[in-house]
Amino acid sequence: MTQGTPTRTDHSSPVDEPLLELQNLEAAYGETMALQGITMAVGEGEIVAVVGRNGAGKTTTLQSILGNVTVIGGSIRLAGEDVTGLAPNLTVAKGVAIVPENRRIFRELTVEENLRISQFGGSDGGFRIDIETVLEMFENLDENRQSLGSNLSGGEQQMLAIGRALVSGADLLMLDEPTEGLAPLIIERVEGLIEDLNEEGLTILLVEQNVEMAMNVADRIYIMDRGRIVWSGTTTDLRADEEVRDRHLGVKV
Repeated sequence: MTQGTPTRTDHSSPVDEPLLELQNLEAAYGETMALQGITMAVGEGEIVAVVGRNGAGKTTTLQSILGNVTVIGGSIRLAGEDVTGLAPNLTVAKGVAIVPENRRIFRELTVEENLRISQFGGSDGGFRIDIETVLEMFENLDENRQSLGSNLSGGEQQMLAIGRALVSGADLLMLDEPTEGLAPLIIERVEGLIEDLNEEGLTILLVEQNVEMAMNVADRIYIMDRGRIVWSGTTTDLRADEEVRDRHLGVKV
């Protein structure tokens, strides 16, 4: 992956024609401000990660893009089109897919049924993988295609959640804490899958508490704190800046 983009600490767009661009985005839950002027961009074909401590606003950012959180200021543009405040089903139809925090699969449906129901509602022109190919990608799911979601392990549920997004048809895949609660070996598999999907042409916006994992796969990284972007740059920049990691993330690598 390309790591040559100059460091950006002013949060202006690092790409000429972003697939996704947030400009001074503000969002709120009732009277509580959750996002306070978020500006970020994701170029087509990139993996961009958003990291930060719990409560920083990372998940809220994804949910605002999807249309599940009230936007009270700023804008969201997708492939140049203003989609600010668009209903979630319309955002999905424009090619945005999300693997939400805690997976949220249909536990009472089988693996195959989860995948089939997810084929509807996405973008006709988006990155789409057929069900049999998804099952080939995830050997455990293929072996358990008639098992209920509730009977899957945590790692298998995460694979199913990702698989559901892949069959839906998307240009932008948003992943919310995909490694949460997973064993190290499964985390490695998720990392590899993210890189493989990106190499196939899928643009990925990753929210991740596991900073090391995020740095392993991302081209660029934004750090959030209390609803604001406090740092941005390449993965190489972040690895080289121990002071930034200590101050904003409290991690060493």
